[in-house]
Amino acid sequence: MGGGGQQNDPDEPGSAKGTGVYTWEEVQRHCSRNDQWLVINRKVYNITQWARRHPGGARVISHYSGEDATEAFTAFHPELRFVQKFLKPLLVGELAVTEPNQDRNKDATIIEDFEHLRAQVEKEGLLQSKPLFFCLHLGHILLLEVLAWLMVSYWGTSWTLTLLCAVMLATAQSQAGWLQHDFGHLSVFKKSKWNHLVHKFVIGHLKGASANWWNHRHFQHHAKPNIFRKDPDVNMLHVFVLGNTQPVEYGIKKIKHMPYNHQHKYFFLVGPPLLIPVYFHIQIMQTMITHRHWADLVCSLSYYFRYFYCYTPLYGFFGSLALMTFVRFLESHWFVWVTQMNHIPMEIEYEKRQDWLTMQLQATCNIEQSFFNDWFSGHLNFQIEHHLFPMMPRHNYHLVAQRVRALCEKHGVSYEIKSLWRGMLISFIYRVKKIKSSIMVRIKLTNMVKYLFNWLFFFYCDRILKLSMLTIINYLFTISLFYYYFFLFMYEMSIFMHPTNWGFLDKT
Repeated sequence: MGGGGQQNDPDEPGSAKGTGVYTWEEVQRHCSRNDQWLVINRKVYNITQWARRHPGGARVISHYSGEDATEAFTAFHPELRFVQKFLKPLLVGELAVTEPNQDRNKDATIIEDFEHLRAQVEKEGLLQSKPLFFCLHLGHILLLEVLAWLMVSYWGTSWTLTLLCAVMLATAQSQAGWLQHDFGHLSVFKKSKWNHLVHKFVIGHLKGASANWWNHRHFQHHAKPNIFRKDPDVNMLHVFVLGNTQPVEYGIKKIKHMPYNHQHKYFFLVGPPLLIPVYFHIQIMQTMITHRHWADLVCSLSYYFRYFYCYTPLYGFFGSLALMTFVRFLESHWFVWVTQMNHIPMEIEYEKRQDWLTMQLQATCNIEQSFFNDWFSGHLNFQIEHHLFPMMPRHNYHLVAQRVRALCEKHGVSYEIKSLWRGMLISFIYRVKKIKSSIMVRIKLTNMVKYLFNWLFFFYCDRILKLSMLTIINYLFTISLFYYYFFLFMYEMSIFMHPTNWGFLDKT
């Protein structure tokens, strides 16, 4: 056991703190909620108490309890020397000399090669940002918001101009979402402090959301992507089932919270339309209040004050609220299709404890590069590179993509890249439809049947696309009709509630 069993418990009186020698088997036993150890660069740390004070949230660091966290630690912390002072009091020992550097199913060769690639990236300055790029991006967001307000202020609030205003505001909100993502990942400024400050401004004042809520949620996704019970992005709250394992699990346990065999139909009604306007909005407000994130709450409220101050004189309160809801509705669709087309078609499973490269590549895929794709997705079309180097400025993803692809080919790791059209329609919609059949029965196809299936799929690709388009058209028509009457009602209410229309009260 590497002598680990002969050491005193580091928490016991009289024990020499930080002098223990442990095996991987002993470290792996400390993975419960009240007993958490992890390994960084062969040093063993007890994070049980520290997890609650971890700036990135207790959950993200707890996801690595009982295993090696070296690669994740390096990926998420730009100032390693600064962080070391927090680690020193947590040290309980180190791995025995007979123990390997990596644990469980992690490939030592892949880890070594990726560390070499990361060293090259740092040496070439690819983790350094170009401030002008982000200034111009912020400028085009502010320009869109100003033009949208000036347009309806000077040219009127007709339906056409209001619709155009909503599209411009939704575009600004979506692009602000990608920009806050950059600051949240500490990829703009050298100092983490400045990234955090600007992040609060962008996500709070420009979007009305919470920086702490985003950090605690999003870093879990990066630490353990597409892993059930660890990645909040695949926690569907029993509304949907994902992947190959969960449908079978639900079928065996006879879990019937929803008619899952029809989820490919109701997804379009409750997924993209409601994620941001309803689910995220409620979760953000609840998190800020219950966790007392008052700074975030002030930044968030400043957004709503600014918005209603600008648009209430034009539309009235209810009209402004309706316009905001419609903008959130459009933004939600944009956000869902961009973020999910890189992950939902990939493997979604329970914890396998793999090395960083393998884990990220099995959960992510890329979309082809183009000027529009880069702008439309906030460079998240390079999802693989972003997940491997979360602190890398997005304008450098394309510079490292070919080397990542070569590394994957060397080790036989799948590197998937597809067009935007295929990513949004074929990959995503087809996988959603596939879930319908997977909830009923699982059939293990032979290689010959797989080949025949793939041939038939591409042969009838045009029919599948037509079917998908019909589904989308039907969905858009239904949603548009609902929002048309909702917007009309709110607009009429705004006219009625406007003080200038209360003159009839004096005619008695």
